[in-house]
Amino acid sequence: MIDILAAIATSMCAAGGSMVAKKTMTLNLTDAEMRVLDELCEKKDLSKTAVMRQALRLYQLIEGRVEKGDKLFFEDESTKEKAEVMML
Repeated sequence: MIDILAAIATSMCAAGGSMVAKKTMTLNLTDAEMRVLDELCEKKDLSKTAVMRQALRLYQLIEGRVEKGDKLFFEDESTKEKAEVMML
């Protein structure tokens, strides 16, 4: 099993990622999307910026693996049933 935080950090380092240079952007979300973001922030005790950064890094990691031919699955722990996640 891959440690997702270590993989994200590795991916960020490999991409030359840095926490020093930052840019500001405006993100337009629907009410439903904003509720989801707020819920994640509260659940994880993170800022909106931190949640969005993690989401972006995770997406980048998944894209990189899919481009190499890897597949992403969710597995039900009790039944061992697997479902493939398809990326657009």
